Amino acid sequence: MQPVTDGASAPWFVYLIECRNGSLYTGISNDVAARYLAHASGKGARYTRANPPVRLLAVLVCTDRAEASRQEYAIKKLAPKAKRALCAAHPPDSALLARLAGAAD
Repeated sequence: MQPVTDGASAPWFVYLIECRNGSLYTGISNDVAARYLAHASGKGARYTRANPPVRLLAVLVCTDRAEASRQEYAIKKLAPKAKRALCAAHPPDSALLARLAGAAD
């Protein structure tokens, strides 16, 4: 999954990561693979530096950053069980997972 460089029409994504302590981290990015790798290397958010990511659970496509921010806010208000159900409905695609696996080698 490569970031699109078409300015205003570039999609943004909401992603959910399972952390080592079992918690879920929700964030937004226009390049989920690069952002996940930043989290995994300790250069991401403060939360994932303290609670390293284990795996990428979900990716939701949004039309722009504003929509991604609204979705992120709504997801962060959900109960953990509802977040996990959302993850089951929106798993990351196999190409993205392969890209992450290749970067980990």
